[in-house]
Amino acid sequence: MKINEGLMLREVAGNYVVVPVGKASEKFKGVINLNEVGAFLWKKIAEGLSEEEIVEALLKEYDVDREQAKKDVENFINKLVEAKLATK
Repeated sequence: MKINEGLMLREVAGNYVVVPVGKASEKFKGVINLNEVGAFLWKKIAEGLSEEEIVEALLKEYDVDREQAKKDVENFINKLVEAKLATK
């Protein structure tokens, strides 16, 4: 799992946004808003953690059961891949 180059997570006035920079801004116009959990997941993917490691990190950080955490991580990753923001 890897976030595509040229996409940067930024915190602006308490909100998390992903913005394209450099050549990525030629392909992707706009910004992506993430909530706190989405930003957490984005950071873990950017760190190079595996899907299972991200689930473990989510369980340590938030009060969520394993089944829900696994489902949420899978859904988030699938959305990033579908939007061509990341590759598996």
